[in-house]
Amino acid sequence: MKHDFLDWTLTEAAQALRRRDVTPSQLVEASLERIAAHDPLLKSFITVFEQQALKVAAASGALLDAGHDLGPLHGIPVALKDNIAVAHTRTTAGSRVLADWHPAEDAAIVTKLRQAGAILIGKTNMHEFAWGGTSANPHYGFVRNPWDTSRFPAGSSGGSAVAVAARFCFGAIGTDTGGSIRLPSAVNGTVGIRPTYGRVSNRGIVPLAWSMDTAGPMTRTVEDCATLFGVIAGFDRADAGSAAQPCGDYLQTLADGIRHLRIGVIPSYFFHHLQPAVHGAVQQALDTLRELGAAVVDVPIDGIEDNISAQLTIEAAEPSAWHQRHLRERPQDYGDDVRTLLEVGELLLATHYIQAQRYRAVLRAAFIEAFHKVDVFICPTLPFTATRVGETRVVIEDGVEEDMLSAIMQFTGIASLTGLPALNVPCGFDDEGLPVGMQIIGRPFDEATLFRVGHAFQQATAFHRRAPELIESRAA
Repeated sequence: MKHDFLDWTLTEAAQALRRRDVTPSQLVEASLERIAAHDPLLKSFITVFEQQALKVAAASGALLDAGHDLGPLHGIPVALKDNIAVAHTRTTAGSRVLADWHPAEDAAIVTKLRQAGAILIGKTNMHEFAWGGTSANPHYGFVRNPWDTSRFPAGSSGGSAVAVAARFCFGAIGTDTGGSIRLPSAVNGTVGIRPTYGRVSNRGIVPLAWSMDTAGPMTRTVEDCATLFGVIAGFDRADAGSAAQPCGDYLQTLADGIRHLRIGVIPSYFFHHLQPAVHGAVQQALDTLRELGAAVVDVPIDGIEDNISAQLTIEAAEPSAWHQRHLRERPQDYGDDVRTLLEVGELLLATHYIQAQRYRAVLRAAFIEAFHKVDVFICPTLPFTATRVGETRVVIEDGVEEDMLSAIMQFTGIASLTGLPALNVPCGFDDEGLPVGMQIIGRPFDEATLFRVGHAFQQATAFHRRAPELIESRAA
């Protein structure tokens, strides 16, 4: 079966290509067939590059046959979130506002992907303008979770996570402002990293909140994530927020193990108000990491519980500034939820924004100080597993209900505000077979250690090997 190719990891597919066990055209054909069979229900793509991908695949195969290897992604189908510019190709950011926008040039990371040999398979669906955590898109369809299509895929990079989990492609690029890579990675059972702020260029990406936005890879394994990250990371002189920091080889230290590594936890915050399945899965993951030689250390961080309000303030103010003209001229082209959030942002006072930025600096300083005692922090990625589509409140524990927007941001806002790197790794399933994710937070520009911890965990467990059973789509 062609679709068997898609059970390979990115790393396995790359090795098979170089052994000539498969061709780029066969991988692309398998991807397109699987998308056609299942995506009318899942709605993970806004645009599929069928003809372009087949053409590039044929050229990619010819290059390999001639002995020319472009790089680690040569011949690999990869998807892009639809707020990332592709030259002369519709890039909507999930909105009707940009429905007819065809950028003149590629985003910086798209250029890097092409140079490494990636085959762009399509643009993925998302929460409109990346401003939301459900990927319930009123313009291009509600994205569905492949583990249970009555459940949400989280967001805003829901389409990218679903495309990877459903085996439509071997990797995808998402963007993360308040958790938009990590949250969908957690509820769809994939790996996803929010890089250190400035590590990956934002040039050519439609912004949400400029001071927190970043792009990052989403894959099925940590090894694949490190490979894809190594391609897109790096300084971009044309991006004012880009950091001139060396990157290194993220695969080189992947297998070094975690003996004597110090893992920080904040029990009063990280393990408070969790669904039992999430609590149990993350605690079991910590036990596994202890068995692998790591030490777990309690580290208090004063005022950490205020991160949600600070994040919401910044995520309201900065998008409202960017959308001001469109909101005045075309309010009817926004979905109701996003339009309301942008209007609320216009009501914020400058003092609110300044106070949030001050808190942000204090929180970052507290974490930088804490990293003298530990190497990484580990916590749940979110306190619950995937809720049903349309639900606005979620039961956390013992019948306690919370507003889903606040609950979903409980842990991801920490890295977003501080600019620290954070990696989601699948760490279990609840009683209904829905994935649970843990978040590993690291020092600035130390993504390598996150990959090392995540890879060690995956070498000792098999959660990442499970795949959802997809339903054949009978209607769009």
